[in-house]
Amino acid sequence: MGWGLLAMVVVTFLIVCLRYILNVGWVWLQEIVLYTHAAVFLLSMASVLRKDGHVRVDVFYRGLLQRRKDQVDGLGAFLLLIPTCAVILYTSIPYVLDSWRVFEGSKDGGGLEAVFLLKSLIPLFALLLLMQGLRMGLRDWRRWRRANA
Repeated sequence: MGWGLLAMVVVTFLIVCLRYILNVGWVWLQEIVLYTHAAVFLLSMASVLRKDGHVRVDVFYRGLLQRRKDQVDGLGAFLLLIPTCAVILYTSIPYVLDSWRVFEGSKDGGGLEAVFLLKSLIPLFALLLLMQGLRMGLRDWRRWRRANA
């Protein structure tokens, strides 16, 4: 996803230069930044979770023993993360299919005619995060079981 961030910065820089130096601009170029931003964040969430790089409010968590941390993480995955991802996946599929049916394009004149592709990232994000949540939840549950055996 580092390449996506780099592309987003380069295109944003290009937009600013074109706008303020040459006094030109295109909606499709601005939408490329929007699409790249969405792709970077939606498709990297599962990887960030795998690397434990997400933001955690650890007022209580940091003082827990490792087996309790595993228990909290496992319960969080099974009771919060997985059901939330399942709901997002379930509710986003008709939304995305409707968009594909009409090959939904930009609402702005001169924009990208690929909104259906952008919307397709939503169920993909939910599926990737769901799979990572299952993996993480099962790993933490096994650790917790071993620690209590």
